[in-house]
Amino acid sequence: MSQLDKSEPSSAVLAQRDIVQLHPIDESKASKNPSHLNERSRLYVDVPGNRRARKWSITVQLARIAWAIGKIPFALSPRPFWAWRRLLLRAFGARIGKSVHLHPTVRIAMPWNIAIGDESSVGDRAILYSLGQIKIGSKVTISQYAHLCAGTHDYRLADFPLVKAPIVIGDGAWICADAFVGPHVTIGARSIVGARAVVMKDVVPGVIVSGNPARCIGARPEPTC
Repeated sequence: MSQLDKSEPSSAVLAQRDIVQLHPIDESKASKNPSHLNERSRLYVDVPGNRRARKWSITVQLARIAWAIGKIPFALSPRPFWAWRRLLLRAFGARIGKSVHLHPTVRIAMPWNIAIGDESSVGDRAILYSLGQIKIGSKVTISQYAHLCAGTHDYRLADFPLVKAPIVIGDGAWICADAFVGPHVTIGARSIVGARAVVMKDVVPGVIVSGNPARCIGARPEPTC
């Protein structure tokens, strides 16, 4: 990367500080691979532009402040107080079914973006990063430390805008311990996401996936009595 000329005005220096320059692109690579940018088109991230962007309405910002207070009694409630936590989440706009079990250590970004069907459970220290909608079906198990991430950034744009992307977990699915489910992902009914798997694409119903990136390793057997 060339150094700034000493004759450049200070405003140019300040402008350059506002832009985080990443790796310069080798033009020899660009000639062989059109996906590479040339030296005159360096990739950058417009951090000030990202911070100036209005990501949330005033109503949502106030709701987030209220939830920052409301999640304290949620987290301090004893483990058997399932009904109390369901009631508290419903008060913040979550759509929670019957007999849903959410552990007090579950981390929820925005309860109003969450829907959970009957008899589902969310385990210790699971993360429901609900910047976008997270819909969890009935009889679903979200195990400890699992992470459902319904938010990302559009890396193709300089200001790296926030993307609030939905996640859908089908009825009877099981997201095992430490698994990561990314934005825009649907997990089919009865499917199993193995421990510490990373899922960035849709999973069809009735299969078992594992690994990083997650791959299908088999079909889930039909339950027996």
